[in-house]
Amino acid sequence: MPDVNSLLLFMAATIALNLTPGPDMLYVIARSVGQGRAAGIASALGITAGCFVHIFAVTFGLASLMIAVPTTYEIVKFAGAAYLIYLGVRTLTTRQSKKAETPIKEASLRTIFLQGVVTNVLNPKVALFFLAFLPQFVNRNSNVAAQIILLGVLFNTSGTTVNVIVALVASYTGIQFKNRIGNSSMFRWLTGGIFIGLGVRLALLERK
Repeated sequence: MPDVNSLLLFMAATIALNLTPGPDMLYVIARSVGQGRAAGIASALGITAGCFVHIFAVTFGLASLMIAVPTTYEIVKFAGAAYLIYLGVRTLTTRQSKKAETPIKEASLRTIFLQGVVTNVLNPKVALFFLAFLPQFVNRNSNVAAQIILLGVLFNTSGTTVNVIVALVASYTGIQFKNRIGNSSMFRWLTGGIFIGLGVRLALLERK
C-alpha cells in the first residue's frame, strides 16, 4: 500500500485537480442546465463509470498501447470528438413542438448515463493522465496493480462528489433562469454549443 505521506499528497492533488473545471465538468453542467438535476447526476455517474474503464486500462497496460502506437490514440481521439459534435448537432436540431403543451422530448436518464460513459471513455487524454499520475504515488515494493486501482477509486470518488455537487448547483441555476426567462431554446443552444465546443477541443488536442 502507499505510505501515509504519499496518500495524503495524492488526496490533496486529487481534490485540487477535480475542482479544476474540465471537459467532464462542462458536460455535467450542460446536462444539468439543459435537463435538470437528475440528468446532471446521471451524467456525473456516467463519467464515473467511464473513469473506471480508464483505471483498469492503466492497470492492465492498455493505455500504454496508445503511447506505443500513435494511430490508436488518434482513432480514439477523433471518435470521441465526432461523438461529442454529434450530440451537440442533435441537440441543436431538436425543434420544439409548435404546440406549447407538448414539450421537447428529453433524453432518458439511461441514455444520459451511457453518453457520459462514452464521452469519457473516448477521451484518450483521461487514460494518459491516469497513466502519468497514479504511478507516482505507488509503493514499488508492494502490489502495484492493487495500489493503482485503489488510488483510481479514491480519485474517482473525489471526482464524482465534485461533479454531483456541480450538477446540483448548475441544475438549480438553470431552473431559476428558465423560470425567469422562459425560453427553452436558449438552453438548447447552450447545451448543444458546449457539446460541439468540447468535441472541437478534443479533436484539436495535441498528444504530449
